[in-house]
Amino acid sequence: MRGSQLADLPAPSQVVSPETAILVESARAGDRDAFGMLYQRFARLVHGVLLASARHDDVQDLTQEVFFRAMRRLHTLRDPAAFGGWLAAMARNEARMRHRAARPTEPLSDRIPAPSLSAPALTTDDVLVALRLLPERYREPLALRLVEQMGGEEIALALGLTHGTVRVYLHHGMRLLREQLGEADV
Repeated sequence: MRGSQLADLPAPSQVVSPETAILVESARAGDRDAFGMLYQRFARLVHGVLLASARHDDVQDLTQEVFFRAMRRLHTLRDPAAFGGWLAAMARNEARMRHRAARPTEPLSDRIPAPSLSAPALTTDDVLVALRLLPERYREPLALRLVEQMGGEEIALALGLTHGTVRVYLHHGMRLLREQLGEADV
């Protein structure tokens, strides 16, 4: 699923509903359509959680891997209503495993780059790298707000936090992100 397709998925306010537990039970019984509906409801959450910790190039594959793993392990979920939190934890673990397995490398060059006279424009990757350097409690709320364009209440529901806590995390996280990016005056 591509980024533009993720924007077409329902908001988390539609995700946290009594029918989530019913869909989980149906999916446990082998109903593939029910699992497909769970995917539609929770793909934005998983995508946002992964963006907070994984390389941008890996997020699409990791999203698919998280849902594949969830489908295989659905029988281990004790409370069907807790599917969103369980899935988010699975996404965090998947990102950690990918990070541990990766061996970052940088190509060597005989050339020494000339000093830059003007500050280069920031790219999405620059912002994501800076986001991943923030304390863990700020990463996911910021990724869900900035990338997935979720509101504070939606983020609170998706992550199991209070709306006030999310507001504080977003405020402090944005300040730290601006500092990381060298834009403290913005």
